[in-house]
Amino acid sequence: REIARAADMTSGSLYHYFPNKSELLAATVAEIDLIASRRLREAADRSGDVVDRLEAVLDELGRLLREYPYLAAFDRTMRAEMSAHPRSGRTRNPGSKALRDIINDIVEDARERKALPPGTDPDAAANAIYALARGLTERAASLAPDAHAAALESAKELIRGTLFASQASRRESTARHRSRRGP
Repeated sequence: REIARAADMTSGSLYHYFPNKSELLAATVAEIDLIASRRLREAADRSGDVVDRLEAVLDELGRLLREYPYLAAFDRTMRAEMSAHPRSGRTRNPGSKALRDIINDIVEDARERKALPPGTDPDAAANAIYALARGLTERAASLAPDAHAAALESAKELIRGTLFASQASRRESTARHRSRRGP
């Protein structure tokens, strides 16, 4: 009904173009995937270091969620439907796969450029970043736009390593204060 309303037509008119709901949903998912994957890939391909590229992907994801306010709820519904009724041969969460592939590519590039610290598991790093991006998408369905924008900014600070101040940079944790004895 929402699709028909957005297209300024009746629900019945949609079935002139699509024989059933499954075909309509498949076309909708394909269109969303095409738009989202292209825009996220373009964001990831911009120049800059790994952090700049990840921030660009998160920014573009935020723009997509603002431009398509039902996208997060649609994604959640599709995930629930696919979990409840798995079918063999059906691609699971194509938009999520595109996001996952883009994040994997950025992390792999970081590994090749030696931008990952020694001992960092690239798969674990990609999993963490992907979980962050998926979490931002999930929260978009329930947060006000300003609150989601603030969460997005905090996520970018987390990736940049500036969300939390290190203990050594806090005034009460300086060497002078640590070496002082007594009350």
